Amino acid sequence: MTDPEKDAKDSEGKKTTNQIKATIGAWWKSITVPVEETKPDKAERSNQKSSSSKSRPSESTTGPGVPADQQKAVSSAVIASASKSAGKPTQPVPKQKTGAKPELSDTDKTGDAELPDKADQSEHADSATQPKKGRRGRGRRGGRKKQSSQTQVTKESDQGESRQPKKAGQTTTSQSKQEGKKSVDHAIDSETEQEISADSSSKSIFKLLINAEEPEECRLALLENGRLESIHVSTLSRIQTRNNIYKARVVAIEANLQAAFVDYGTEKNGFLPFSEIHPEYYRQDVTDKVRKLVDTHQWKKLSISDVMERGQEMLVQVVKEEIGKKGANMTTYLSLPGRCLVLMPGSDSEGISRKITGEERRNRLREIMNSFQIPEGIGWIARTASVDITKTSLSKDVKFLLKLWEEIKSKGQHMEGVGLLYQDYNCVMRFLREHFDPSIQEILVDDIAALEKVENFVEMLPPKQRNVKVKQHRGARPIFNQYSVEDQIESIYQPQVSLPSGGSIVIEPTEALVSVDVNSGSTSKGESFEETIFQTNMEAAAELARQLRLRDLGGLIVVDFIDMRNAKHVREVEKQIKTAMKRDKAKVGLSRISRFGLMQISRQKLGSPIESSNYHICENCKGRGTVKSIETQALFYLRRIHTGASRRHITGVSCHFPLEIAQYLLNNKRQDLVELEEKYQTKVEITADPALKPAEHEIIFHKLEKEEGAKKQA
Repeated sequence: MTDPEKDAKDSEGKKTTNQIKATIGAWWKSITVPVEETKPDKAERSNQKSSSSKSRPSESTTGPGVPADQQKAVSSAVIASASKSAGKPTQPVPKQKTGAKPELSDTDKTGDAELPDKADQSEHADSATQPKKGRRGRGRRGGRKKQSSQTQVTKESDQGESRQPKKAGQTTTSQSKQEGKKSVDHAIDSETEQEISADSSSKSIFKLLINAEEPEECRLALLENGRLESIHVSTLSRIQTRNNIYKARVVAIEANLQAAFVDYGTEKNGFLPFSEIHPEYYRQDVTDKVRKLVDTHQWKKLSISDVMERGQEMLVQVVKEEIGKKGANMTTYLSLPGRCLVLMPGSDSEGISRKITGEERRNRLREIMNSFQIPEGIGWIARTASVDITKTSLSKDVKFLLKLWEEIKSKGQHMEGVGLLYQDYNCVMRFLREHFDPSIQEILVDDIAALEKVENFVEMLPPKQRNVKVKQHRGARPIFNQYSVEDQIESIYQPQVSLPSGGSIVIEPTEALVSVDVNSGSTSKGESFEETIFQTNMEAAAELARQLRLRDLGGLIVVDFIDMRNAKHVREVEKQIKTAMKRDKAKVGLSRISRFGLMQISRQKLGSPIESSNYHICENCKGRGTVKSIETQALFYLRRIHTGASRRHITGVSCHFPLEIAQYLLNNKRQDLVELEEKYQTKVEITADPALKPAEHEIIFHKLEKEEGAKKQA
């Protein structure tokens, strides 16, 4: 080999080596560390590694802080590949192992999950919608292995497509390899930026706003990224009685209903089903047959009239508040809710919230609770908030609830008659106890007294949950106006709710059920008509779950979706509404979408709807929403005048009508009134009274008697 050829070869080798050294930094960053996999996936991947390791040499590691000899091996591998493309034989180079890379911090992780097959995509849909936890600066290069050790698929970052598998031993030119490397590096950078921006944009910010500066009303609003997700309102005119404990007296027993009505000191009597009466309240003077049924717990064969009688006194708790004409639902199985526990006097049951997962956590809570000296006949349930709480904090909760129960019993024994024994917390503390979540990052309060209560509540939380910031609102504008909540609250009272794509849902509560109608409106999103319908129904399903929470609608809910022909779309809509309902604190039951496009939803009534708390029935329409037209009312009154004047001895008729009706009769029916006066020899006087409402009127018939005549009001 001549000297020029030798110099050219050395120059080419140095150039290639410099290129490799320049890309090593970006290359190790692109090594993929797979995200957490299921146990079957891990087992399968381990089998693949063990089988492939027998047919190839051991793999080396690369990463930050890799020894120089390993980096040299990487350079030699690429140089050898370039030489091979020129027709020169090279020795096989072992692949670089990616799994032994040093662990990075959680905030710097990013990873590739195996894409599910088409048949499994619906199963993975929930997890696919969650934001990924990723390593910064990491792309999708060189991390995954397929089942065959001779093939490898690299996922395109921007399009989400996969490249063709590259067979073992297949080579490309160095120029095409460099061009491909540049394009992949560019794709990696763009994809990483997209993932980081997606993670930051998908992160939800929860704020709790408490408006308690007005003594007549207390409002709490939970916002997610500025959007109203929950609203709770408490007013002096409608005080919530749920969870209150009363001393009551049985005033009526209805054997056909298997229930009793109890007087507990309010206008309406409470409704007490037989199934909610504790056996300790049963009469003692019962027959042997009834006593045997009680001892053997054959409740279905018992009648309430056999074991209960009028005048009995008992302790009852409100389960469901008064709604409309219906009284409150009662129970004698009492429960005292605390922050971490629910104490149940008269019960021996013990339980742990189903939301607390993991046998280790559940066993820990069970051991802690068994170490406390809880009297017999008192059960308990560990709430979700007790998952990470210390034994000391749990002990304080137990002592507080036991002391509270002793006070209730003592007060009930000394109280004469019926009345309130225990009143649940106010709106602020009740919301924090039932709905506080560690995801809430900030609590803003506009009242000093409420602020102190919130701060005391946060101090009692476990250390891991005290990251929430509690601040006083000091802005010039009211707190709800400052965060644009007032307009969102007003939209709750509107029957129609707009959807992002142009459709809408119409929510109409009735006495029997709540009807929800989905309309496509001006929706134009979607490639086809079927796709447009599917998109509208998907948006309606997500929005409906939110509206049910905001309006606090319960009972039976019937949703009329737009008819879909594609069975897959129907299943997707069902899945969407099921996923959206998971955020609801109330118990929810869902049916499948029928062939008529109807879905039935059963939602637990936690209280009266927010609309009934802030609105009252219209005096004009009596809740119908419509009134008779002017013409219809005028003709109705004219017929009444005609009927009354036809009686004997009627000398005159005096009428007082609203302004619009009086004008219509005098202008359009004057000739009819004249003919009526001539026919019955009477006089008709019509007076317009602007103070009268549309449905109000007064008609007086004057009858001839000894002196002036008697007046009869219609």
